[in-house]
Amino acid sequence: MADSKTTLTFDRGCIIRGPRDKKVIALEFTGGEFGDGGTTILDTLKKRGIKGSFYFTGDFYNTEAFKPIIERIRDEGHYLGPHSYAHLLYGSWENPPKLLVTREQFDDDLTSNLQQIEGFGVPRGKARYFIPPYEHFTPEIVEWTKAWGMVLVNYSPGTRTHADYMEDDDPKYVTSDEMIKGLLDYEKTSPDGLNGFMLLTHIGASPRRTRDHLYEHLGEIVDELTKRGYTFVRIDELLGPWTEP
Repeated sequence: MADSKTTLTFDRGCIIRGPRDKKVIALEFTGGEFGDGGTTILDTLKKRGIKGSFYFTGDFYNTEAFKPIIERIRDEGHYLGPHSYAHLLYGSWENPPKLLVTREQFDDDLTSNLQQIEGFGVPRGKARYFIPPYEHFTPEIVEWTKAWGMVLVNYSPGTRTHADYMEDDDPKYVTSDEMIKGLLDYEKTSPDGLNGFMLLTHIGASPRRTRDHLYEHLGEIVDELTKRGYTFVRIDELLGPWTEP
């Protein structure tokens, strides 16, 4: 019987956490319309010698102002992958979700997204890990992704760092301090800490989020987690031994 700490954690076939036997974290950054945190994030990672994993929509790849950011991500050795060309909603919000796209729509959309990545010099074989748009999917999406020779991944549940995009008037708005406290409290109290964690934040937020931005605190987050014994790797380094074709 496999040791549960050396196996992956899945949600309906989608990987949501790496092996828990080592204090290793993959930092995930998604982006679509906004990229205001790009330079801050990349400078923070470069200063500390950390590699992250970035997943962008068609809008992000098509925005001229973001091209220098994308080129830095590529040139500085980070993972660069897809997040859907048109940021499609794959499933309804009911539980369980109902599929809202056809196989043809899925394939055409992913093709366009991967062609953009290839346009930045990254071959498809190096962009196999895919975060679904809205971090939302159905079992069909998992199977269709596999048919591409790709791997559907998401974020590890337990923290609220993925709420860093919320606008000031959102009733679910969470401050950066609250997100950081929740993250560090989870690390301290969870039996496996953040081992194998896939920690998702966003590369930017709407101008209507004005009070604070979590990316401005990325340095303090990784410094504290480094003190607690963690190292940071790309998503393909975290999952590669279990997901190689």
